[in-house]
Parts: sequence; C-alpha cells; structure tokens
Amino acid sequence: MLLEVNASREANKSGFAPADVPGLLGPLSEMKSLRVEGLMTMAAQLDDPEACRPTFAELRGLRDRLRSDWGPLGARLEHLSMGMSNDFEVAVEEGATLVRIGSSLFEGPPGPEDGR
Repeated sequence: MLLEVNASREANKSGFAPADVPGLLGPLSEMKSLRVEGLMTMAAQLDDPEACRPTFAELRGLRDRLRSDWGPLGARLEHLSMGMSNDFEVAVEEGATLVRIGSSLFEGPPGPEDGR
C-alpha cells in the first residue's frame, strides 16, 4: 500500500497533509495485516514540469525522514509514486520509483495540433 500525500496542497486533491503523515506511525503499526510500501503524490498540473520539482522533492524528503523516524515500518518505504506523463522526467530525477504515464501511452506523443 502507498500513502497518498497532498504535497501540492491543492484543495481539489485528496491525501494526507505532509505534516500529518509522521503521526500515522501509531495507527499504522497497529494494523498488522497492512504493509505500507511507500508514498504517492500528484503535482499540480503545470505547463513547466520543472515547477513540479518542489512537490516531488518534498515527498522524497518526507519519505527519507520517515525511514529513520519510523524504524522497522520506515524501512519498508521503498516506493515513491510521483510523476505523470507531463512531468515524470523531473519526478524520476527526484527519486520516483513509480510513474503514471497513461496519457503518453494511450494518447500518443505530444503534438503541436493539440497543444501538448
């Protein structure tokens, strides 16, 4: 399972607030059949993928802190799911292990006729 974190802080997105995630250790550790394997986020939909970097860097930093603070549970946080078709290169540079590129696969490469 991945915990969704609203690192972009957009009202239209769901997920835990970054500041609330460290407090989940107690409740999560009590759920013996639940295995948290990482964190996920979606950056704001922006024309410049580079503008998404702070969101991705924040999630990576949060994961890194949780790895040390959460002990054995933190050691499982192997995955960072972040980045979509428009910004996945930046997400990978910031440590993404999982990306969502459905638009690129199913809609084809960007073209001038559709503004992508």
